[in-house]
Amino acid sequence: MTSTTAVAVPTTASTASSTWNIDPAHSIAEFKVRHMMISFVRGEFSGLSGVLKLDETDYTRSTVEVSIPTASVRTVDERLDDHLKNADFFDVDRFPTLTFISTKVRSTGGRNYAVTGDLTIHGVTRSVALTVNDVSEPSNDPWGNQRIGLSASASINRKDFGIIWNTALDSGGVLVGDEVSIALDVQLIKG
Repeated sequence: MTSTTAVAVPTTASTASSTWNIDPAHSIAEFKVRHMMISFVRGEFSGLSGVLKLDETDYTRSTVEVSIPTASVRTVDERLDDHLKNADFFDVDRFPTLTFISTKVRSTGGRNYAVTGDLTIHGVTRSVALTVNDVSEPSNDPWGNQRIGLSASASINRKDFGIIWNTALDSGGVLVGDEVSIALDVQLIKG
């Protein structure tokens, strides 16, 4: 009778990592910006795409790339949508996508992370830190896919990205604020 000995095979990066694709049907990027110094206007982008390369043993070694079509911008007003798409703001004909490519992931405790990366808007790239909250445990959907979800947020100055259009108000101040709050809700499907 031959004796067999079990040999422990070390886990390699390739077996400890997985690829997750953004599900555009269940993901959204939203923004809000002050209007006339008195209230906020909100908008959203759809059609998000991208890939999360997840290091399952150490999330801080993961990477993410996201692309958002600028022409997908929507608010509650079609005329405002058209204005946001023209050269005063997103200039969708010249700059058809917004992109984010991570450069660093840091744990902030629990299932929360600070993800720093290069955000490109309007052809200008700046380093931005996203606060990522509630990275879910994987869950199986009814169609046999494994999914995870997360929420992320950041605040940027639109002028840092070359979006400088504005007009002065008779009462003082300007029509559009400079600070823009960004929020993302994303579902990813394991590839």
